[in-house]
Amino acid sequence: MPAAVWLALAAAALFGGSTPFIKLLVADTSALALAGLLYLGSGSGLAATRLLRDRGWRPSGLQPMDWPWFAAAIGFGGIVGPALLVWGLERTEAGTASLLLNFEAVLTALLAWVVFREHADRRIVLGMGLIVAGGVALSWSTTSSSAAAGLGPLAILGACLCWAIDNNLTRKVSTADALFIAGAKGLTAGAVNLGLAIALGAPLPAWPHVGAAMLVGWLGYGVSLVFFVRALRDLGAARTGAYFSTAPFVGAALSIVLLGEPAPPPFWIATLLMGWGVWLHLTERHEHGHAHEAVGHAHSHVHDAHHQHDHDFPLDGREPHDHSHLHAPLHHNHPHFPDIHHRHPH
Repeated sequence: MPAAVWLALAAAALFGGSTPFIKLLVADTSALALAGLLYLGSGSGLAATRLLRDRGWRPSGLQPMDWPWFAAAIGFGGIVGPALLVWGLERTEAGTASLLLNFEAVLTALLAWVVFREHADRRIVLGMGLIVAGGVALSWSTTSSSAAAGLGPLAILGACLCWAIDNNLTRKVSTADALFIAGAKGLTAGAVNLGLAIALGAPLPAWPHVGAAMLVGWLGYGVSLVFFVRALRDLGAARTGAYFSTAPFVGAALSIVLLGEPAPPPFWIATLLMGWGVWLHLTERHEHGHAHEAVGHAHSHVHDAHHQHDHDFPLDGREPHDHSHLHAPLHHNHPHFPDIHHRHPH
């Protein structure tokens, strides 16, 4: 199984696994303030990790043409999306909101396929549908299954659309340093959410709870997002989004084990549907003759069939390594995903 698949599943596990711990914290903090602390923990933790890794500041790896895409991704995913979500949650039943949040994966895939022309065959579409159906089954509630009228649900759908746009735009800059991308998003979203909470008069929790929330945010939101960005680089937005959609299942499973919550029939239905969908994705094989156009970029790589280039510096033999390099035009045939080197028409 490709390493990128493990990264996508690990991202889902970390994000979904944070849910039981957030449940323990939410009783002492407003939802908006807690969201701000989680995101701030993500951004500040990743910034510190990056400084320790590099022993100082180093360039992000974003090219001049990447910054507009990255700024738009932060705007949609870190500012507009959270604001719409909070506004919508105040006007929508909890069960309805849980169902609607599953549309992020659907909208991510639709945008990837329709707008950004990412390839997907019927097997991938069916697998995506099964995973999303599992998420719907998992969040189904007999006490609040009726859709709430008004603008609240529309706002939540708008938030899902913002995050779907964010996911697809982030794919376009996924060759850059994943720690920088995830850290910048976390700091922005944290500042926005916490600023809104303070402006609305929400009280902040005691310092021990602040530290706990930021730690959960660093792992569940920050490290998870780093893995997600790395997976985007090699799998594309639709497939990464599909694997990430298993996060609610991980959260539900841990809630059953750690918090003693019951395992109702929808949990086992979701297990079957999501497992089937992931299996369809894992057993995908996409191969055909394709052409690579000349392109120059920078990212971590090894000298495989796609990286046969000259170097203007002495090589020390270590791989993978990271530097700007030029890809010459190439035509060949091999199994591949819609990664950063295979975004070609079909």
